Amino acid sequence: MEDQKDIEHVNIDSHLPTGGVLPRHAILNDPELDSLTLYEKKALLVNRELDSHGMGKYQWYIFFLCGFGYLLDLLYAQAFGLVEPAIQQEFGFGGRQYAFNLTVLIASVFGLALAGPDTYNGVLVLTAFVGFGVGGNIPIDTTICLEFIPQNRRFLLALLSVFQPIGVVLCSAITYGLLPKYSCGTDANGDDLKACSKVAKGAECCTKASNMGWRYTLICLGAICLVIFFLRFVLFTFQESPKFLLYRGKDEKAVQVLHNVAKFNKKESSISLEVFDALTSEDNSQASADTFGGGAKQLKANWREKISLELQRYKILFNGFNMARLTILVWITYMFDYWGFSIAGSFLPKILLKKNKDIKVSTAETYRNFILIYFPGIFGVLLGALMYTVPRIGRKWAMVGSSALMGASLFAFAGVNTQASNIGLNAMEYFFQSMFNAVLYGWTPEAFPAPIRGTACGLASFWGRLFSIVSPLIAAHLYTENVNGPLYLAGAGVFVCTVALILMPAKSMGAQSF
Repeated sequence: MEDQKDIEHVNIDSHLPTGGVLPRHAILNDPELDSLTLYEKKALLVNRELDSHGMGKYQWYIFFLCGFGYLLDLLYAQAFGLVEPAIQQEFGFGGRQYAFNLTVLIASVFGLALAGPDTYNGVLVLTAFVGFGVGGNIPIDTTICLEFIPQNRRFLLALLSVFQPIGVVLCSAITYGLLPKYSCGTDANGDDLKACSKVAKGAECCTKASNMGWRYTLICLGAICLVIFFLRFVLFTFQESPKFLLYRGKDEKAVQVLHNVAKFNKKESSISLEVFDALTSEDNSQASADTFGGGAKQLKANWREKISLELQRYKILFNGFNMARLTILVWITYMFDYWGFSIAGSFLPKILLKKNKDIKVSTAETYRNFILIYFPGIFGVLLGALMYTVPRIGRKWAMVGSSALMGASLFAFAGVNTQASNIGLNAMEYFFQSMFNAVLYGWTPEAFPAPIRGTACGLASFWGRLFSIVSPLIAAHLYTENVNGPLYLAGAGVFVCTVALILMPAKSMGAQSF
């Protein structure tokens, strides 16, 4: 046994000033640890250690680099909605630790390649690869950010979404600068030029050379994506989550990560391997610890046993009525959130172009209006982050209210057609969409324990992405019959989110995150 003066110390109270520590025996006798599993005890100490750092340099790096992942997600989602009319005019179609870096690399490479195809099928294939890369960003970025920021700065998880409207505004500005100037025009009768494959040989048509605007736009976006990959992979060394390492039974690596983060922040870590070893030796709940993050089984297991243990992690999502209820309602929320905003992102620009054409608003002016429409989304995120911490409103009712108002604005837009109302109602829709997603993306990883946090967020995003594939196909069919059909379809989906959130268990909102 070590002499008492040589025993490592650890911060035991997040309310103590930075550097406040207690000896090991105080940690082991802390009554707050009594009802916790071995993993949860260690995770609580990690929380307190990171809380003692505050928002250090490492935390701010993580915040901004994860935010860039958010930026890419809607940068491309918005791009495809904005450039789709120009692509349609040219091609004449109808209808519709490695993952942290690899998703961005995939998106950047294929995003740059998107400017090259001479056929619509080529565009579709490359778009699928871009979606594969970008789609992995949100669940990974949110989880990583949550793992390192202090408990009292959780509102930053909602604020992380501010990068999404920034990405949309940036994309809209690039599109406004390039697309109207370098796109196919109209014929002598004022009608849009048709694709060359749809007209007689020698007739005036929309050629590749006269329609380079959408290609220039995608080249710019691919370059932005490549710069972000460089920042995340080359200039910054990402540390694996300490809680994830604890779950894997890698206590020594978890301690090393905490020391690395502290060094980066010019602080000293108060966590040592001896503290974790002492908790392990005195733990009386080894069975629960092994099942829920103790890690001993994982270190000794063969590959078949590891697969079995991984499957057990999925069972945790349905461990008891409340957890199963939470999981299912989160899935439903993501399904219909993606349903609504995928239709909105794909069809609102197209519908707005058509409606503005009917009231004699030029294409260039419409693309300028997109900037006015999407800019308020930045303030929607800020309001969402503020509501995140307001008593009696908080996460749940902020999401309920913003989703209901988002759906209402979609229905309202279907019934009017003036330039002022088109701008105002679209801006309203995007404001509340940004507010809703800010709170949703920030809250979701909080609602699930660390061992299954990435799994839970990834599965929710999977269901959402799946519905985002289906919904535009249905909307495309409705669009051919009624230009406002996609708006009603999107609004109805968003109202499903509202109902699911009302039914969400209140205990899942803002608890201590293990």
